[in-house]
Amino acid sequence: MSKVVLDRDDMRRTLVRMAHEIVEKNGDEPIAIVGIHRRGALVAGRLRDLVAHLVDEPVPLGDIDISFYRDDVGLREPSGSPVVHASHIDFPVGETTVVLVDDVLFTGRTVRAAIDALFDYGRPRRVQLAVLADRGHRELPIRPDYVGKNLPTARAERVNVRMEELDGEDEVVILVHEEITVKRGGEA
Repeated sequence: MSKVVLDRDDMRRTLVRMAHEIVEKNGDEPIAIVGIHRRGALVAGRLRDLVAHLVDEPVPLGDIDISFYRDDVGLREPSGSPVVHASHIDFPVGETTVVLVDDVLFTGRTVRAAIDALFDYGRPRRVQLAVLADRGHRELPIRPDYVGKNLPTARAERVNVRMEELDGEDEVVILVHEEITVKRGGEA
């Protein structure tokens, strides 16, 4: 069972609002947008285009792979080896505010890994976090600066972001895993 929480138009409006918030918060300070692979990089590309249009100047865009920075990389089964993507940060990170972008914020572990990976490229003046969907359930003290949509979810639920570039459509969907109750002694 699934529930669409953002359709194509909702996603576009949400990204426009987030771009305005990024520009408003950072003023004339130099910023760069860096997306976390895979869908976070696609969201970052769209956000960068919107921000660049608002400030009427180019905004650097990068993408970062966190596969080997994850705290569970050694715990994965051999068949569950990470899919590794190339990282692209072709601009100086120092003295720049980097807006790190991901599609869904859950436990915070992906963001922690992304910050570690980002610091291998230099020390940004500041790191801000933008997420399309925040579903809660944090395990680390990480809080986004820009949130597209807060989605209170149960741990058993899953939030899927579908992007035109990969999935043929733009939408954010909550997948509900219905729990099966085993009847014991006539109770449900």
